[in-house]
Amino acid sequence: MSEPSRFDRGHTDDLLSFLAASPTPYHAVANTAERLEKAGFRQVAETDAWDTGTSGSAAGTGGKYVLRGGAIVAWFVPEGAVPHTPFRIVGAHTDSPNLRVKPRPDTGGHGFRQVAVEIYGGPLLNSWLDRDLGLAGRLTLRDGSTRLVNVDRPLLRVPQLAIHLDRSVSAEGLKLDKQRHLQPIWGLGDDVRDGDLIAFLEEESGLTPGEVTGWDLMTHSVEAPAYLGRDQDLVAGPRMDNLLSLHAGAAALASAAARENLPYIPVLAGFDHEENGSQSDTGADGPLLGSILERSVFARGGSYEDRARAFAGTVCLSSDTGHAVHPNYAERHDPTHHPRVNGGPILKVNVNNRYATDGSGRAVFAAACEKAGVPFQTFVSNNSMPCGTTIGPITAARHGIKTVDIGVAILSMHSARELCGDQDPFLLANALTAFLEG
Repeated sequence: MSEPSRFDRGHTDDLLSFLAASPTPYHAVANTAERLEKAGFRQVAETDAWDTGTSGSAAGTGGKYVLRGGAIVAWFVPEGAVPHTPFRIVGAHTDSPNLRVKPRPDTGGHGFRQVAVEIYGGPLLNSWLDRDLGLAGRLTLRDGSTRLVNVDRPLLRVPQLAIHLDRSVSAEGLKLDKQRHLQPIWGLGDDVRDGDLIAFLEEESGLTPGEVTGWDLMTHSVEAPAYLGRDQDLVAGPRMDNLLSLHAGAAALASAAARENLPYIPVLAGFDHEENGSQSDTGADGPLLGSILERSVFARGGSYEDRARAFAGTVCLSSDTGHAVHPNYAERHDPTHHPRVNGGPILKVNVNNRYATDGSGRAVFAAACEKAGVPFQTFVSNNSMPCGTTIGPITAARHGIKTVDIGVAILSMHSARELCGDQDPFLLANALTAFLEG
């Protein structure tokens, strides 16, 4: 018999708050860590020894997490876990396509002050036009420390060219040059000076002039996430790809950690840089996850043989958003696979290994959904449409871990403002909890 749902509409309410408070990967992992702290998890440093057995170390039981830049890996070691106890992993990513600030940001012309930006990932560029944008990210100070900054008010805007000056747009469609047409304005004046933007952010952050020596900054829409529709059964908001999965994974991990007699060690891995290939020290194609899992085994007195046994029994659910059937473009989807909004999480399948799911992986996910009382759907691409990919195949290949690709079906993927159903976030969280609990 199915267990009652642990999460309901309140989970979706909380997702809206999480999206609004997480304009960058750095904010997303900080907010995730804060939530896990409230559930009893404690941060451990990668530079510390993990086998000391001292209070707060990574050797003992309980919840722990590591932060590195825009990535977080958290895990819970239950009572009775042995060195070769397998892991159950929920994998997600923290980054989203957007406009990011260049190393020399101060520019402008013709009486306008502008900020020089670079395109990150594959955003729907038109969705960033004529939208009030804030600026957020990470500032690195002269002493090597970092400070999060978030100017969450209308600060920038990428103005679209009036139709009177581009009559061809109606017939030929909008054509944007990534270098010339996407530089936002943030004020008036002809006296563009190097250092103005960073000086402004130092003032906003209460820092002294010249204290900032490095930065990782990006734009975000300041329009708040909201319920949408006659019955408020839709959710509109930014960065659902893929903070929706990170949020659900954190809730599931905290819930699993409160249970007794866990047969696995539940893990949440939130990686940065998925949108540009995952090849970084905080990306899924880097050594972060494998290093932490190995150190966890060794900290509990394990050997390489224990590590191999633990990995062989480990399963990862790579959770990322997928495509709901679009009512205006149904022909772009596979004719027999039409995932619907609020139809439950989706199992993502591609025989060319753009997704990592196979038949045995499907069975693992089906069992978790059945246990949670959650329906699920299957997504397969139209053969005429190239398929996207996720951290799933990377995780499977890099670590030799059985991996299953899943997610939530949304519309407007990679837009500055995406759309999902109001029930799907908590249905996903319920399925992830059942999976982590085994």
